[in-house]
Amino acid sequence: MNVATILKHKGNDVVSVGPDATLQEAVRLLAGKRIGAALVLSEDKSLAGIVSERDIVRAIADRGPACLQMPVTSFMTRAVETCRPSDTIDQLMAQMTAGRFRHVPVVEDGRLAGIVSIGDVVKLRIAETELEVSAIREYIAAH
Repeated sequence: MNVATILKHKGNDVVSVGPDATLQEAVRLLAGKRIGAALVLSEDKSLAGIVSERDIVRAIADRGPACLQMPVTSFMTRAVETCRPSDTIDQLMAQMTAGRFRHVPVVEDGRLAGIVSIGDVVKLRIAETELEVSAIREYIAAH
């Protein structure tokens, strides 16, 4: 299985904010959508960064609640690791584990194709395991 399989099931929708959005706007967006990260897209829709719950917690811990009125660009992660639709789930899990992050934008031919979260990966792995268990039970019942 690969990243394209996840996107096929969840879709290509990406939640994003502009670089001028305040941290407060990002917080409201994350809370409203019940998600853990949003991409920060430049005016030309290119990937400028990602702002996650961890970034927000760090910002408040370092600067206090006044930081909520500052732009997300002051706190976002700029060096965003991405993956490709052709990457395997094992490659993606290794990347997420090594980098200790839970959200990875998917880029294909230089364009944003979606975003994958650790929850998406876990959901796919559970579905794979259930299929394997079902196949083994059918095999055992037939023999």
